[in-house]
Amino acid sequence: MPHHAGADDSASLPTTLAELLDLHRSARARRNSAALGSSDWERAVEEIARIEVQIARVERSASPPLV
Repeated sequence: MPHHAGADDSASLPTTLAELLDLHRSARARRNSAALGSSDWERAVEEIARIEVQIARVERSASPPLV
């Protein structure tokens, strides 16, 4: 059963944009090197989604918002 990101998933992610972007880059590299549809690919895709949600939170919380 696939993992669905919940509210507590963001607690384990960094809170700075620079750290999040580094983590995003690493997760994309893992996704790109995994076989399409494999469990490694699926985990990387889910991680990318959680990171992107956290990036959006950080950008919206900036003063003024970055988006």
